[in-house]
Amino acid sequence: VANEGGKHWTVNEVRALIRIWSDKNIQQQLEGTVRNKRIFEQVAARLQKFGIDRDWKQCRTKYKNLKHEYKSVKSAQVSGSTSKSMKFFNELDAILGHCTMEQASKSDNEESERPPEWTEAKSEKDSVG
Repeated sequence: VANEGGKHWTVNEVRALIRIWSDKNIQQQLEGTVRNKRIFEQVAARLQKFGIDRDWKQCRTKYKNLKHEYKSVKSAQVSGSTSKSMKFFNELDAILGHCTMEQASKSDNEESERPPEWTEAKSEKDSVG
């Protein structure tokens, strides 16, 4: 399906987008915010260095679509179905696989969530005899 920018993303363009997205710095910025225009402007600028001409809106739309598709394939796998698959699943799993499905679907601005270090640290102490 064509995105609002008109032309389809090529395999190389998607690979470049995923390569930029896999940058830890970019990931942290994306996880920490809902208003992410500035981040996608950086992504678009980095794509330009690869000779890929996409604006921030196209990058954000593609990112959201890939993330959505990844989540639906991942949840199908969790439920035992192998009929769903996608082209860049392994690359996206390397980026998104570290966060659980609950974290991925939670709203970004939820304050009641405790940092994972607390629960991990507590359980480690309990198990040390």
